[in-house]
Amino acid sequence: MGSAALLEPTVPNPTDQSSSGSDMKKSKNSTKKSVTTGHKGKKRSSPEKNEDSSTSRKMPRRTAACTDFKEKSVHISEKSSVIGTKKDRFAEEEVLALALTSGNEVDRANRRLTDFILHDENGTLQPLEMLEVTDLFISGLVLPLDETSKNDKERGVRCEAFGRIELWDISGYDDGTPVVWLSTDAADYDCRKPANSYKKFYDLFFEKARVCIEVYKQLSKSSGGNPDSSLDELLAGVVRSMNGIKSFSGGASIKDFVISQGDFIYNQLIGLDETSKKNDRKFAELPVLDALRDCCRKHQTFMKPEVMSSVEGIKIDPGFGDVDNKIITSGSSICADQEDEDMKLARILQEEEYWQSMKQKKNEGSTSNSNKYYVKINEDEIANDYPLPAYYKNTIEETDELIIFDSDIDLCKPDELPRSMLHNWSLYNSDSRLISLELLPMKPCADIDVTIFGSGVMTADDGSGFCLDSDSSQFSSSGSGAQGFDGIPIYLTAIKEWMIEFGASMIFISIRTDVAWYRLGKPSKQYAPWYETVMKTARLGISIITLLKEQTRIARLSFAEVMKRLSEFKKDNCAYISSDSAVVERYVVVHGQIILQLFAEFPDENIRRSAFVTGLTTKMEERHHTKWLVKKKVVHKCERNLNPRAGMAPVVSKRKAMQATTTRLINRIWGEYYSNYSPEDLDKEAVCEIKEEEVEEQEDNVEDDDDENEELLVLEMAEKPSSVSRGNKSRSAKFEIRWDGQPVGRTSSGEALYQQVTVHGDTIVVGCAVLVDSDESNELPAIYFVEYMFEASDGRKMFHGRMMQQGSQTVLGNAANEREVFLTNECINLGLEDVKQKVVVEIRLMPWGHQHRKDNANADKIDRARAEERKKKGLPTEYFCKSLYWPEKGAFFGLSPDTMGLGSGLCHSCEIKEVQKEKAVFKLNSSKTGFVYNGTEYSVYDYVYISPDQFAEKRTENGTFKAGRNVGLRAYVVCQLLDIIVKKETKHAETKHTQVKVRRFYRPEDISVDKAYSSDIREVYYSEVTHDLAVESIEGRCEVRKKNDLPVCGALGIFQHIFFCEHLYDPSKGSLRQLPAHIKLRYSTGNLDNDTASRKKKGKSVAGENDLEVQKQREASQEKCLATLDIFAGCGGLSEGLQKSGASLTKWAIEYEQPAGDAFKCNHPESLVFINNCNVILRAVMEKCGDVDDCISTSEAAESAASLGEKEISDLPMPGQVDFINGGPPCQGFSGMNRFSQSTWSKVQCEMILAFLSFADYFRPKYFLLENVRNFVSFNKGQTFRLTLASLLEMGYQVRFGILEAGAYGISQSRKRAFIWAASPEEVLPEWPEPMHVFGAPELRISLSEKSQYTAVRSTARGAPFRAITVRDTIGDLPAVGNGASKTILEYQGEPVSWFQKTIRGDMAFLTDHMSKEMNELNLIRCQKIPKQPGADWQCLPDEKVTLSTGQLVDLIPWCLPNTAKRHNQWKGLFGRLDWEGNFPTSITDPQPMGKVGMCFHPDQDRILTVRECARSQGFPDSYKFAGNIQHKHRQIGNAVPPPLAYALGRKLKEAMDSKRFR
Repeated sequence: MGSAALLEPTVPNPTDQSSSGSDMKKSKNSTKKSVTTGHKGKKRSSPEKNEDSSTSRKMPRRTAACTDFKEKSVHISEKSSVIGTKKDRFAEEEVLALALTSGNEVDRANRRLTDFILHDENGTLQPLEMLEVTDLFISGLVLPLDETSKNDKERGVRCEAFGRIELWDISGYDDGTPVVWLSTDAADYDCRKPANSYKKFYDLFFEKARVCIEVYKQLSKSSGGNPDSSLDELLAGVVRSMNGIKSFSGGASIKDFVISQGDFIYNQLIGLDETSKKNDRKFAELPVLDALRDCCRKHQTFMKPEVMSSVEGIKIDPGFGDVDNKIITSGSSICADQEDEDMKLARILQEEEYWQSMKQKKNEGSTSNSNKYYVKINEDEIANDYPLPAYYKNTIEETDELIIFDSDIDLCKPDELPRSMLHNWSLYNSDSRLISLELLPMKPCADIDVTIFGSGVMTADDGSGFCLDSDSSQFSSSGSGAQGFDGIPIYLTAIKEWMIEFGASMIFISIRTDVAWYRLGKPSKQYAPWYETVMKTARLGISIITLLKEQTRIARLSFAEVMKRLSEFKKDNCAYISSDSAVVERYVVVHGQIILQLFAEFPDENIRRSAFVTGLTTKMEERHHTKWLVKKKVVHKCERNLNPRAGMAPVVSKRKAMQATTTRLINRIWGEYYSNYSPEDLDKEAVCEIKEEEVEEQEDNVEDDDDENEELLVLEMAEKPSSVSRGNKSRSAKFEIRWDGQPVGRTSSGEALYQQVTVHGDTIVVGCAVLVDSDESNELPAIYFVEYMFEASDGRKMFHGRMMQQGSQTVLGNAANEREVFLTNECINLGLEDVKQKVVVEIRLMPWGHQHRKDNANADKIDRARAEERKKKGLPTEYFCKSLYWPEKGAFFGLSPDTMGLGSGLCHSCEIKEVQKEKAVFKLNSSKTGFVYNGTEYSVYDYVYISPDQFAEKRTENGTFKAGRNVGLRAYVVCQLLDIIVKKETKHAETKHTQVKVRRFYRPEDISVDKAYSSDIREVYYSEVTHDLAVESIEGRCEVRKKNDLPVCGALGIFQHIFFCEHLYDPSKGSLRQLPAHIKLRYSTGNLDNDTASRKKKGKSVAGENDLEVQKQREASQEKCLATLDIFAGCGGLSEGLQKSGASLTKWAIEYEQPAGDAFKCNHPESLVFINNCNVILRAVMEKCGDVDDCISTSEAAESAASLGEKEISDLPMPGQVDFINGGPPCQGFSGMNRFSQSTWSKVQCEMILAFLSFADYFRPKYFLLENVRNFVSFNKGQTFRLTLASLLEMGYQVRFGILEAGAYGISQSRKRAFIWAASPEEVLPEWPEPMHVFGAPELRISLSEKSQYTAVRSTARGAPFRAITVRDTIGDLPAVGNGASKTILEYQGEPVSWFQKTIRGDMAFLTDHMSKEMNELNLIRCQKIPKQPGADWQCLPDEKVTLSTGQLVDLIPWCLPNTAKRHNQWKGLFGRLDWEGNFPTSITDPQPMGKVGMCFHPDQDRILTVRECARSQGFPDSYKFAGNIQHKHRQIGNAVPPPLAYALGRKLKEAMDSKRFR
């Protein structure tokens, strides 16, 4: 910890004009104070005030700095000197090192410092915080401050034991990245990377610096923070921003760390007050910082050292960490000054202990040496404890587990898999022979040679378990049937692990497959004897634990003594084995792993490390000779279920892995990739990961260092020619460059233009491509497209070029065609002497359409063969270019030949940059009645959006965004521009000298929550409140109209920036009244839309005439719609939104599940719905068109296609009929862990993404839209995403990609989805829709490379046109129903209240599907006990037992929850109630209180959400129908694309279509 906590901060000179904390060099004028150094009684005076060095030092922006130091001589020991000097330049003195690395500094020296250590005078490594107690010195590599890409080691100078560190500083506040500076008398050093051996000392201080930066960002207005935040808001914000940092295990540890550093943070930030910006409040005045400091002091755990004699020394609180009555001897009597120094030392040591304990907790998951191996149980040794062999028999129809769990939730850990109960279950091997669960390891292990499957009846997990005192032989009386259990008979994939949890009177056994956890209920009658032994062993283990707990000294009871005690048990004891201790010992040892697992989970460390455990482990190793290596838990998604039940009838298994039907193009692209990047290579990576995991368990710090080094290496290797414009570049010519021909014109600046030039003997013409040498030795030569050539005024021969990036330099990475390059908008003037050679780049413009597909494929085949031949002969590569890559827009566009290589001195890229630059210019008109800001024109009396941060009124609730809540988030404030105030006249108008006077219009939510609920979301209230605000506070334009002039608003969202006003609000009185007649509101004068205008037309018409007119308009509109094929259509959410937008008309749909297909038919009767496998449909279409030769499919698909009826075949769509293909390929592989990492190409071929892309390839529609879960872009390290883009680009499409949050488009649900748009070269590529509603989600980024990311749309957490839609808005009008409500049709029993309810209800007279899943008795009791308040979940349940109707006494709280909460994020949300003012969690296919998304209880009623409530949370209108039983309906809703999000996408599609039509 720095000195800030105990010393006065260094106060900057008021004349210091430091800018942002991110600058490398700053002016630092500070006064050093004399500081008592401790028991030596010496003082060190500050430098003379007239010294130049003290008044002109360059340093970052000052914070409270360390100035506590002593004068000592120093030597560094050989042992501590761990920095190698093999290839480094070496300097004996600091002055020499500074001279050898001098730069352009004028005053004080500034350098970078890397590979450094800090040590005391004895050479012992010390943390930076020890500067408060003793002198510290530096050893490391000194580098110039300016960074270049040259090898740093060649520029650096190593210097050892230099300095004495005078003080430290933290900067980087405005950049958001901490920078630590160390100062000696001679220079200031920017600390970059410590030596590996010093990293563990430096980490703590760096994290303290980081947390200061994060707190600054949350509180500083200039950084977008809120100085009025509460402590909870501050902590939540810091936790969100620091979440994912390697040093912390999760949000709780981050929060604890922030609180523990409250004093440090406080002192650092108040040290910034002297240099803070004018509009920033002083940190010393912020109540939240005081609260943080007070909280820190309350949580301090160390005791103030007592003043004692020199013999006793200082005692540090033994209650902290593992410091046990530690004595630090001072060596002399203690004076007051020394007491302070001792206090510092105690605090520093305690901080270090706390930090190490945090890291230890983070790595608690790492196994100890004793747990790295799992001793394999020999089946022969336990055979006598089990019945004779038998086989699993069941005649009941069972469903494949892969159908039940579609993994729609993004998974990252096995512990996050969904959880259910399994009743009437049996376990068996691949031969269907009943088998003991005991043969399967209780931990994931490598080289497992046993595979166990299971079957049973699946129900919701109610937390019940076996009573220890009950008869363990109890089993399901239903025998082999499913009677008596209200669940789904299923068969499981291979079981990966199992575990036992136990409480005072209960035992829980759970098994895990790759898709779910199952808590085992009663076994089937057939399997009960196999389960008896496991339960018997579990009871035995619990008895041993009880026996040890009763001992006063556990260590005295050895393994042999325990065996003796067990043999003394009476026969009626549930843990009785035998009266012979030898028999008991055999049983305990052969079943030892079950017992050891019980001990491992027991919280008492003395029990876990008892002599019995040591003895048992030794006995097991003596008896068994095979060990399995325990490996890291990983979920491998199942390609298909290998359960033997899958091959028996009757079963339900639609997940049979049919190889995708593909076109040859798609098969080639994906097949070539997987042949070049073989699964063997990926397997090696997996092996490496296992090895790294083992290393991590032993040496976490070393592993961290290796990770950093590896990351740096990757970044260095990945560096490519920069995409940033580098200005003019030239070097002296070493050869003759000759213009060919006369000038053909002149540039705008008068330079002569030429069409042709000879360089290196090559003839270069405008419109060709050239290879240019890079400045950097490690960069590949860059390819530039020559736009024009000219002769500069100084006689240099130049050209203006646009960079062409190779595919590997784009988002495509290694999925790109190695011969394809992409034009970019990065252009530059280059000297022709820099040209290395001419490059062949064909600007390839292929004819578009399905009719040209074969010709293009043949031409491509010839081209590839020619390229391969050239490669064999060693000839230069010939490239081709089809697209423009625009990473800032996340898109690939078609080329525009009419704007390329014109040779006219004009460049299209330069024009784009000029337009962008022009937009950024602030312009004020001469009359000062209007201005242009960010490209938008504003005039007096216009209506504008103002950032809500500009209005500092107290919030109605003290809170911030949390899961399921948007509290604290506010919409933009609507204001009317009244006047423009110019504070200072300048030649060019500047925003900093301009303000706007605005009138504020209030919103219903500004008055109360109830008012917001009952009001139109578009309503605003006039007020007399005015404000003078900075121009920068304006977020955009909007309109305020009369209510009658509002445009028609559909049921699927609002996308116009239009409001209405009818009332006046007086905030001082809180009164709301009709707008008085004397207030003449100046409404917006925008054009009325067609619907509004038509409503204003007067006149009479003949009956039926209007209906006829409407019908004609609808038919005319449909003719303009895109004929659409929806694949993987589900119940039709995507089609519903797209059709309502007026962009598409779904004529065909393909869906595999019968109930979902029936629902689609019901809601889209005009569509032809094929309820079949899409692989079969594609095969049938290609057969119908005579293109079987281009179709790669299985014989099964071919047979199924041939069996289609004549009607179905005639209804199939044909190429040329389909304008638009959309859909979401099943996301089972993309939602979870890496699935392809160990896959072969044959497995990859089963992915539906290949079939989906093949539809696009074969039909070649004008537009294509892919929807999937967010993880789609990062799944398989992004390879599936990149191959998808590469496939579409290979077809010739323009492509755009991005991630959107559905909650920002008008639904009350958090649902993040990835989308890929594709448009033919002849069409306009749609833009992303603007998010219209406030929603607490971060920016959703896609990584383009190691250095860049792309965000499709901005986050609306800091403002949007409209407020967030709440749970109350969504379902507050629906009638109350009970648990298990099953009526399909009900009356509404009330009028709609909220704007959302009115639009979603439409003209429906009756309510359908208001049905709720029925909970069992125990879960219903739990639901009734959950408080009806926001955030209530299982943790609010009273700790008590309840009696069921059967007379059974059970725990109200499921035992598994509190006893496993620590490793499961406290099971937050399970048995959770929704918050009326919050939002729904992500909609899933099976809502249940113990599921992955357990927050499924109604806010006020004791039941699970109904089907209709879930449908509304997705934005489905009440008129939308679902098919099948209640499980089917929930599944249809959970799998659907929210219609409002689809509607928003459709609107942008229609805009793109219209823009082409009117071009």
